Amino acid sequence: MKKLSLTVFFALMAIVVIAQDAKKDQRIEEDATDAKAAFLKDDPDMSKFFSSSYGYIILPNVGKGGFGIGGAAGNGVAYQGGSKVGYAKMTQVTIGFQAGGQAYSEVVFFEDEEAFERFKNSKVEMSAQVSAVAAAEGASLNAKYVEGVAVFTLAKGGLMYEASVGGQQFKFREN
Repeated sequence: MKKLSLTVFFALMAIVVIAQDAKKDQRIEEDATDAKAAFLKDDPDMSKFFSSSYGYIILPNVGKGGFGIGGAAGNGVAYQGGSKVGYAKMTQVTIGFQAGGQAYSEVVFFEDEEAFERFKNSKVEMSAQVSAVAAAEGASLNAKYVEGVAVFTLAKGGLMYEASVGGQQFKFREN
């Protein structure tokens, strides 16, 4: 009887964890949809990136902070051909002059299958060479892919002073 009770308990706990993960994923998807709309509102010309890129990820809620050493993290949704194919997790560590905190949304476009596969295999690490473009009216008109990647950010709040170096790493999780 005791073994049966433990088995039922652990089965119920597994169901609760799966349900919580599904709810979290649904919230990230809803936030990604809202973030895409905000990017397009600020820069309608960005629609060319959404329609012509091989794939992209939208990280709707990235938090960043630091004082000397900093970090950022966010979760998002990965799309290929306009359809959701999985989820993304971004982490970043920076070192240098920095103070404050900030929240922003980020979209990362992949120019071709090779660049998107690097992301899916967790082999995309963005450094100082790939700089993000702040989304604003017309900002995407002159933006170009660097090593198959183009990045745009949209500030949501906070204040961050920064002159630092570091890089972003991505992890991919299928549906």
